[in-house]
Amino acid sequence: MNRLVLTPPLSTLWAERDAFAAAAELAAAAAPGTVVRDLEGRRTLRFEIDGRGYYLKHQNGIGWGRIAEELVHLRRPVLGAGNEWLAIQTCHALGVPTMTAVAYGERGRGPARRESFLVTEAIEPAVDLDVHTRDWRSTPPPVAHKRALIAAVAEIARRMHEGGMNHRDFYLCHFLLRTGASADEAPRLALIDLHRAQMRPATPRRWRDKDLSALYFSALDIGLTRRDKLRFLRAYFPGPLRATLQREAALLRHLEHEAARLKRRFERKFANRPALQR
Repeated sequence: MNRLVLTPPLSTLWAERDAFAAAAELAAAAAPGTVVRDLEGRRTLRFEIDGRGYYLKHQNGIGWGRIAEELVHLRRPVLGAGNEWLAIQTCHALGVPTMTAVAYGERGRGPARRESFLVTEAIEPAVDLDVHTRDWRSTPPPVAHKRALIAAVAEIARRMHEGGMNHRDFYLCHFLLRTGASADEAPRLALIDLHRAQMRPATPRRWRDKDLSALYFSALDIGLTRRDKLRFLRAYFPGPLRATLQREAALLRHLEHEAARLKRRFERKFANRPALQR
């Protein structure tokens, strides 16, 4: 396997270089404070070209141990950056706002040591929805703003699932809200962290429900009202709300149960840490 896509500015900047070596060098030489994730053989960092921000995800392979662990749990292992590259293109085709990729490379025959990289434009200035909504319970936002965000999130979820794609990490923290807009401007969201996304001709109900459960869990503590939840359902499901509530009664019960289970698991995991955050 040997794949390489370069667009400006990297098609010019790396024109006379081995792009894989250039990406590896950039990952290795990351300055303190620029690395946002460094685990499982994958490093994610922010860098700049001519004052403009970009993110690099560089991966040297996840190893046979992690591949075996994923297979034992009946999960498809993500072997390189190719899956996120494809997911970004799928989002654009579906009209789901997301990142813009400017470079992608993947090489190596062995799945455990496949070298890959992905470069995307930074979405700035922006704040993720987990941070943006954290104080909503104590300091409610303007009603119009909250309703607009609920509609925007529901629209992204609907387009994605109707298009045969599921995220697998569908939490509020993976929605970026562009900041700096005027108060009367519609919120501009972008869906990020697509490396585990799955693409099919149609989204299986099981995976759709997993996405919706994760989203609901991440919004449990932000002070949503029953009307807010109904507003999401009206935007996500086609047809009259009354018919949706009847048709999807089993799903709604499942969401309540699964979100509560995820919350208990999350609290157990972080019970001994100094501060518990969503």
